[in-house]
Amino acid sequence: MAEPIEPEPNEKISVGRGLGKCCRYHWRGKLTVLVPLILLPMLLHGYVSESPEIVCLYLLVIMAIFWITEAIPLYLTALLPIMFLPVANFLSSENVTKHYFSGTVVMFYGGLVVALAIEYCNLHQRIALQTIILVGCSPRRLLAGCMLVSSFMSLWISNSAGTAMMCPIVKAVLHEMETEKIFQVFMTQEEEPMEEGEPAHLSKVAMSFYFGVAYSATVGGCGTLIGTGTNLVFKGVYETTFPTSKEEISFPLFMAYTCPLVVIANMICMYISLLITHMALFRAGSKTGQALKVATDNKDQVKVVLQQRLKLLGPMSVHEIQVVIVFTLMILLLFTRKPGVFTGWTALLNAQPIGTSSTVCVCVILLFALPTQYTFFKYCCGKAPFPAQAMDALLSWDFLHRTLPWGLCFLLGGGFALAEACKVSGVTKYIAKSMSFASAMPILLVLLILLVFTLFCSAFTSNVVVANIVLPIYCELAFHLEVHPLLLTLPTCLITSLVFLLPVSTPPNAIICGYANIKTKYLIRAGLLPTFWGLFWVFVNSISWGMVVIPEMKTFPDWAKEWKNKTRGHLLDELKSFY
Repeated sequence: MAEPIEPEPNEKISVGRGLGKCCRYHWRGKLTVLVPLILLPMLLHGYVSESPEIVCLYLLVIMAIFWITEAIPLYLTALLPIMFLPVANFLSSENVTKHYFSGTVVMFYGGLVVALAIEYCNLHQRIALQTIILVGCSPRRLLAGCMLVSSFMSLWISNSAGTAMMCPIVKAVLHEMETEKIFQVFMTQEEEPMEEGEPAHLSKVAMSFYFGVAYSATVGGCGTLIGTGTNLVFKGVYETTFPTSKEEISFPLFMAYTCPLVVIANMICMYISLLITHMALFRAGSKTGQALKVATDNKDQVKVVLQQRLKLLGPMSVHEIQVVIVFTLMILLLFTRKPGVFTGWTALLNAQPIGTSSTVCVCVILLFALPTQYTFFKYCCGKAPFPAQAMDALLSWDFLHRTLPWGLCFLLGGGFALAEACKVSGVTKYIAKSMSFASAMPILLVLLILLVFTLFCSAFTSNVVVANIVLPIYCELAFHLEVHPLLLTLPTCLITSLVFLLPVSTPPNAIICGYANIKTKYLIRAGLLPTFWGLFWVFVNSISWGMVVIPEMKTFPDWAKEWKNKTRGHLLDELKSFY
């Protein structure tokens, strides 16, 4: 089909064509104005009927539409509660804005800063190359090595940062494969027709490396609180909604809940799935199987190439060693803060409760306090030559300022503020009551329905956005069904990340599609089995191993009964007094 001819700058066009072009290029601006106006009757009905939950639902629907369509940037949409909630008499400006830099947000940013320090000193390449060489250099072992590195790094840094770090390494490895003619890296014109000027498409074997890196980063990010934004959304929403909860979502507890089945078992299943779909497992006689056999025979040649790349990095510098020490210190401090198995270091201090945000900030400050080298001791003794400038720190503020996604602070904070508003106004209770039909179903069936629904929503929009919207509702639904809130919220938090079908589903999906020019149809084909395994293992984990780690989930806790009886019964009457 021929492209429509664009008019000349001074050419007059018809009204219909002008309206079409206006809607095509300016639909975001129109949507920004029309959505609040179309939904205005909902707001008026809320005030007239003295229903604060309808008033807050007006804000929730607008933010959901703006987040899904991106009519305005995601981060700006997250600022709407600052304007709306004080005017609507739900929360004061001070109570709203404190959610935008809460302890959970600070912990998230601390994790990002440490991740950038690893990238700044080039430590991630050294870790990746050494691990891949150690695992093996045949294509299938090479894939396992890339996935292991990506998963491990994403336990401690964000999954998007881990994917971004691994993509250049995968590209370099595939380039060497193409140069040495070890296996086919790009498709031929017969396999995938290409238009003139379009970059070549990767072969199935080559794509499996990018899929493996992205999927394992996503799965690894589910293993710790700082691995992905949705985990921190869950922590923030749960602690805001249930301040009297006896079960603290600590770093070791969360990791113990997720790692055995959600991370390790899921990784094994994903690896086998990629071997079957992309590396001709059990099909040794196929064209791909024969090519991989030749590549396996040349694994020593690949190992030499990777060893040369590792050799070019040279020995570990003082800069890298210190980043490793700070990184290890952060992990140890997070694990031993309040482990539950033994007395944590915070219990030994005569101080106010110390959260994970304070722990991470200690390591962040060290990154800017420690120098990259210690040659200044020589100058202190009067030995020349003397330095002409100050020593650099382990992390540069200019580098941090350029590369850190500051807008995520607004996105997380806006979600927390929206969750608090939904709780105060009664929106979550209102929606949970509309789902009262679930009370007649077995709780395991309810959990499975919620997992599938959340997975479906996360496939088409940002998983952080979905978590911010659905988790407060599931918290209230747990009260209505009289089950432990963790039983419904923790599994659904994890499933928001384990969607591998579309580029918009998770940041790692979008990163590899943009970086390696991977078409969406290939991502959907590759992601079907991993998405199924993610759903399967999250559900199995929640009814088996999760009950062992958090046995309180088997019953409706006493603190929840007290909270429900004391506060929920009077909430609506107190709010109606404002109107």
